[in-house]
Parts: sequence; structure tokens; C-alpha cells
Amino acid sequence: MVEAGRVAVLLGGRSAEREISLLSGQGVLAALRSRGVDAMAFDPAERPLDDLTRERVQRVFIALHGRHGEDGTVQGALELLGIPYTGSGVMASAIGIDKCTTKRIWMSHGLPTPAFRIARTEAGVREAAQALGLPMAVKPAREGSSLGFTRMTDPAQATQAFELASRHDGEVLCEQFIIGRELTVAILGQGESAQALPVIEIVAPAGNYDYTNKYFTDDTRYDCPAALPEAVTRRVGEVALQAFKAVGCEGWGRVDIMLRESDAQPFLLEVNTSPGMTSHSLVPMAARAVGLSYEDLCLHLLAGATLKTGGSA
Repeated sequence: MVEAGRVAVLLGGRSAEREISLLSGQGVLAALRSRGVDAMAFDPAERPLDDLTRERVQRVFIALHGRHGEDGTVQGALELLGIPYTGSGVMASAIGIDKCTTKRIWMSHGLPTPAFRIARTEAGVREAAQALGLPMAVKPAREGSSLGFTRMTDPAQATQAFELASRHDGEVLCEQFIIGRELTVAILGQGESAQALPVIEIVAPAGNYDYTNKYFTDDTRYDCPAALPEAVTRRVGEVALQAFKAVGCEGWGRVDIMLRESDAQPFLLEVNTSPGMTSHSLVPMAARAVGLSYEDLCLHLLAGATLKTGGSA
């Protein structure tokens, strides 16, 4: 058992992913308690964060997703409160939630990611389609769980695609759509000790891995480990690790990748610095493939809780 003292599992929050965060947090809470950890649920949407000090919390497990949980804001508050927490720090969290900034960093490191444009109007989406070609992915620049996503295959979809994405963010990412296999790689650790877990292939109905197919149906198939040639598996894992490190991520995360059908070239889509921990989530699935149970995974992540500005648990 991790000697963690009083632990708060942050769950819920105010983002569009609140529902999924509640599921993640409840799973983590049950897992920690089952291993004897003195853990409590803490919803920042219902209580001020400084209540953590009143509760004498000594570590925090962040099970928040999206804005005000995965974007560096909570991480910064915890740094000020002096409470060690799981996952990446302020900078990496803020970068990771912003898909455009993440892609720019990857490009500066010579890592493969689809070409993109940023649109702030419907006309901008149309211009991006002309520049990038169709099909094209249209999505909010700072959102997760495939919220606001459209696979645009016809210029007539520009209005609807922009309206859907802009509900979540004023900046809309228009990205070259890579035809191929959808993969994801979970990563544990940091720096030179970071390790990629087995590659997972996601096979969604009609290739539509949307919010519903991610969390609330059993129609999506997950192949773990993915049925890929050894050299491709190794290359995908290496690219995912490089992507994780380039953003400065710590503790754990998940990197989403498209493997181009024509030549098996991996293209980086995004990094998740606070991935889901629900019954349908992919990091626990990858951990199980290497013999790490959900409960042990939660303990492992909690043991890595730190302050990123020089403090430690």
C-alpha cells in the first residue's frame, strides 16, 4: 500500500467532460479504498480548492478531464497550496490541452503530425478545406472526448462543422484527415524512465469514434496489443514517447495516433495528460496487457504524485 496519508480524488469539475470525470473519479476512488488508502472524493465544482488544506489532504489524484482540470489551472492551484498531485505539471498540461500549440511543438521537434489550419469563422473552415483538401477533421482546439468533432467530406458541411466546434472553443482546428488505422499509446513515467505500454488499435463502428462510442456503447472494438508488424509497433511506440517528452509530460498520459494506410507512417493527433479511467478507458486496458491491474495502476500513479516546482511527496 502507498503510504500517502489523506488523499483527495479530484473528479467532476466544470468542463464539458464532467460526466466522464465523475465515472473516472469514482473508479479511482473505489480502487484506492480497496487497497487501504484513506481516500475521499472532491469535486471542485462544489467546493473551493482551499478546502483541501482544511481536510488535511496530503496528496491529490487528478481524475478531472478537459478545462479547469487538465489545462494547468488546477495544477497551478495545487502548486500554490503545496499539495503533490498526479500527472503533468502546469506547463505541459496547458500545452497538452491546446492541440494547435501541441502540434507546433511536435513540428519543431521534427515529429509527424497532420497539416493544419486554425479557423475562427465559417469562411476560415472553407479556406482550410481548399488548402488541406478533403476529407478534413474539424474540431475545437481545446477540448477532449471527441466533443465538437466533424469529419468533413463535402464543402457544404463547413457551416455545421464550424458551428459544432465553435460551441466549445473560439479557435477551431482544421486538420488534414489521415486515412488509416486509429491507434493510441499509453505512457507511464517521465523523462528517461517513461515507458510506452502496448499499442491499442481502436476499431469503431463506421470509423466513428465519437463521444457515445467512446464511453457508452460496446460496439467499438479495442485490439490490445494491436495486430501490427513488429517494426511498425516499435516505431509507433517510439514516436509516442518522443511526443510525450516533447510536450514535457510527466507521470502518465496517452498519445493518439493515426497510422496512414498507404505506407504505415504514424501521424500524431494529440496528447492526453489526464486520460479517462472509466470501464471503457484505454490506459487501464493497456496496463492490464502488461499485468498491471486497475487497482495497481491507481496505486502506481498515486505513488508518483509530486509538486513540479521542486517539492515532493
